[in-house]
Amino acid sequence: GFREIRRAYRGSEAVTLCREFQPDAVILDVMLPDMDGLEVCRRIREFSYCSILFLSSRNDDIDKILGLSSGGDDYITKPFSPREVAFRVKAQLRRQRYQNAPSPAVSSVLTAGPLSLDQESGRVWKNGREISLTGREFLLLSYLMENTDKIISKERLYEQVWGESSCICDNTIMVHIRHLREK
Repeated sequence: GFREIRRAYRGSEAVTLCREFQPDAVILDVMLPDMDGLEVCRRIREFSYCSILFLSSRNDDIDKILGLSSGGDDYITKPFSPREVAFRVKAQLRRQRYQNAPSPAVSSVLTAGPLSLDQESGRVWKNGREISLTGREFLLLSYLMENTDKIISKERLYEQVWGESSCICDNTIMVHIRHLREK
């Protein structure tokens, strides 16, 4: 089971709860009364790297892509199995624990060209100026910087950054890389 569950009925309320309680995971619907779930996700990503799962009746590919590219970690469409949702949340939390495990005697700061990335603090600088990244962008950039001068397949990249063994959408990776380049 889960230790503590909070519920919000409006997007603004969800952002406030996340800021106040710093949850390990958030389940969002895309359609909320005062702002859409995509905007809620973007706002949460401004201050948190928690796992964000979308649960929505909107099941077009573009909706899934928008959900993942806004900072979501998973996108589940209705109808769904409550048991599957619980296991997906547990899988996200397991990956989060693994990613947050300390590395023995390794510097937490990576550098590549004009970029510096501190894996412990989650901060990134370009030419000495701090830049803001979503949680997924940070994980992607961190993995790429750890593997400079190596050829990485999109399948391997998706597995390492998204924690999935199969790449469900080539565009997901490309959208995240495009956002990184723009920053």
